[in-house]
Amino acid sequence: MIKKSIYYTSILLIIAIVSSGFKPYNSQISEWLRMEDSASLRYTFPSQKNDDYVNLNVPFVGKFFIGFKEALAFKESQGKYNKVNTLGYLGKYQFGLETLKTIGVEDSLHFMNNPRLQEKAFVTLLSKNKYELADYISKYNGKVVDGVKITESGILAAAHLGGVGSVKKFLNSNGERAKKDAYGTSVRTYLRDFGGYETKGIEAVKNAKVK
Repeated sequence: MIKKSIYYTSILLIIAIVSSGFKPYNSQISEWLRMEDSASLRYTFPSQKNDDYVNLNVPFVGKFFIGFKEALAFKESQGKYNKVNTLGYLGKYQFGLETLKTIGVEDSLHFMNNPRLQEKAFVTLLSKNKYELADYISKYNGKVVDGVKITESGILAAAHLGGVGSVKKFLNSNGERAKKDAYGTSVRTYLRDFGGYETKGIEAVKNAKVK
């Protein structure tokens, strides 16, 4: 009888201890963490409204140099290193074979299989074109030609599209001689669409070669 009494007493004691762990706790929240019931939460991104993104400055996109090269690459090849177009232009930045040779790249297969080389080639060509167009950059930067504000980055992008000579002809003719590529994209379009990017860090180098 005593053993049963001890047994039941033990059971009741255990139940009491366990139950005490589920008592409601009145938490104390600091006032500075509270939000008024009337306050509305503001969710900015992602948004389905295009207007919400107009003034959004995303690091390394905007007008930084990496934004310039990635925007140009997307226009040329949708950013694909293995892209070969119908005219035989190669890679992320759509280089022609002759252009590659001018910057010291002879092996097109190696070029296609080497993203790092493609990036180096792009910067090298910019350096070469910047040197050859230095006088035009100095003369026309900030001016408006055929409704387009001329900038260094726009000039370099246009030279990538149509060559240095095409940019010179456009500027010398006050926009009357605007060369288009085989797909109908004009030098003027690149001058406009790629204007205002940061390209000051590109060194102007005579006969630049990929190292």
